[in-house]
Amino acid sequence: MRHISRRSFMKGSLAAGVGLTLAGPFSRVRGANDDIRVAVVGINGRGGSHIGAFGKMDGVRLAALCDVDRKVLEKDAKALADKNKKVDTYIDIRKLLENKDIDAISIATTNHWHSLATIWACQAGKDVYVEKPCSHNVFEGRKCVEAAAKYKRIVQHGTQSRASGSWAKQVAAIASGKYGKLLVSKAWASKNGQGRWSIGFKETKEPPENLDFNIWLGPAPLQPYHENIVHYNWHWFWDFGNGEIGNQGVHQMDIARWAMPAGAAPQSVVSLGGRFGYKDQGQTPNTQLTIIDFGGPKLFFEDRGLVDGKTAKVANEFYTDEGVIKGGKFHPKGQKQGEPLNDVEFTIHPGGPFGNFIDCVRSRKRDHLNAEILEGHLSALLCHLGNVSYRLGAEVPFSRENKAFGDDKAAYEAFDSMKQHLAGAAKLTLDSATYRLGRKLDFDAKAEKFIGDDEANKLLARPYREPFVVPEQV
Repeated sequence: MRHISRRSFMKGSLAAGVGLTLAGPFSRVRGANDDIRVAVVGINGRGGSHIGAFGKMDGVRLAALCDVDRKVLEKDAKALADKNKKVDTYIDIRKLLENKDIDAISIATTNHWHSLATIWACQAGKDVYVEKPCSHNVFEGRKCVEAAAKYKRIVQHGTQSRASGSWAKQVAAIASGKYGKLLVSKAWASKNGQGRWSIGFKETKEPPENLDFNIWLGPAPLQPYHENIVHYNWHWFWDFGNGEIGNQGVHQMDIARWAMPAGAAPQSVVSLGGRFGYKDQGQTPNTQLTIIDFGGPKLFFEDRGLVDGKTAKVANEFYTDEGVIKGGKFHPKGQKQGEPLNDVEFTIHPGGPFGNFIDCVRSRKRDHLNAEILEGHLSALLCHLGNVSYRLGAEVPFSRENKAFGDDKAAYEAFDSMKQHLAGAAKLTLDSATYRLGRKLDFDAKAEKFIGDDEANKLLARPYREPFVVPEQV
């Protein structure tokens, strides 16, 4: 990997080097009451929420849109123009970042672009709102943290629960010690809907003319185009996404980590599961159980595929030696009725995730961000740890005794619950079926490296494709 300077990163790629900008930048008269000019990068799907949020804010001007799909770009730009809101449009983010009148960019691209776009933006002097997960791997997330610090940028992470008073109150209640010692911080991200069932198979073909597939691939290896990656199902391919644990799961992982004692860090991880119930083109598990030991309290993450509206579950619960906190109430051991949480002190800065970001862009107070990039990195890191363990695992029969969790009774109960779900929802005959049992990995959180496992450490980063290289020195 090589260092990319602020000057050289602007150079490069689209083969002919023309047609990158669909409209020239607006002139800007600077003054004491300037609007903050925001560009949204990656406008299909979640990007629409970014456009809607910034487009409604006083003192904010939605100044530009950037997307590698010309049809999507033109459609959204026209929708804004019809409301008398004209924006500049870009296909290549590098051309956008050359526009000195843009103050901040909001990134809602594919996961594998999040870190590089964030780093480039910091180098170009822009503040950043970056969707979750901020990184495609552990190395990238740390580089985002370093870039924000080096260039003194405001970088907010898209884990919106950090702006929730309800979650903040539950976390503060745990930290208060009034409800016992935390034993397990548990997260579920079992969703029904888009892309969560079989995605089938799509043949490789030439990319459509409206799509700049070279830029879409960006840091990922060069490979043929097929319609199962553009625009949503890239989540289920290792080159671009991180599976459900890095999709919805990172939100729940973030809440679970937030509840951990101050200073607690991951010490080991084991993850297991599989892609059950069908054969399709997807690569990531649709069912995954991950256990992360924080040197006392543990974090459990569960993702179950093959759920419907009744069996889907996206939630967090906090188990202590005195009971469980869930749904904003404390349930003492042996009692069915929950009790309201006592008054506890907590701090949430107002404005929701996007408003809080803009407030901090104005004030330059990074410590007022509810989801500052370091917090985002540390939560995304947990998702990556689970995936590394899973990917290094081996297929084993369900019929074989699982000793992966040592003497952790709660972990075995979670595994048994997963098996029961698979036997029902997937109609899996467990006696003859297999699952992937991940490698148990010890982790040095300070160095952000696995201990004594070179193969695992190789998966903390990835090879990059020029010129889309995440630099070792930001």
